[in-house]
Amino acid sequence: MQINLADEQATLLLGAQLAASCPKEGFTIHLTGQLGAGKTTLTRGFLHALGHTGHVKSPTYTLVEPYELEHCTVYHFDLYRLADPEELDYLGLEDYLNPSNLCLIEWPSQAGDYLPQPDWHLTLTYHDKARQISIQALTDKGQRAYQQIPIQDAPS
Repeated sequence: MQINLADEQATLLLGAQLAASCPKEGFTIHLTGQLGAGKTTLTRGFLHALGHTGHVKSPTYTLVEPYELEHCTVYHFDLYRLADPEELDYLGLEDYLNPSNLCLIEWPSQAGDYLPQPDWHLTLTYHDKARQISIQALTDKGQRAYQQIPIQDAPS
């Protein structure tokens, strides 16, 4: 699925729609795209839809930011500054990727082979003066959730 995102508001809305469509545990989303393509903006819309009311920042320096929400725990990773994939062992990656958590991972390519296949892979790109997102469902669970995305209401 390809969706055009006219502005920041459209990106936030899509993040909220994706949050409403995916399971609240045992689900992993990879976010790829150039710097400034909207990965963290999409994540902010996602987290706010799940009930987070505070600021959402990219965990570029901390690598992971936890969000303990009423109905789920979300871990937002930004692996852009990861120097070596082996650092993920020291971070305790396996503990985060357990079946009770929801994980959003920016810059997953920095992890090499350390990450399992995600349920969804989202790719954000620049398209003229706006953005475009491609959504791929890569697991059975991801495919079931993908079918719940309200395509007819998606921002264009």
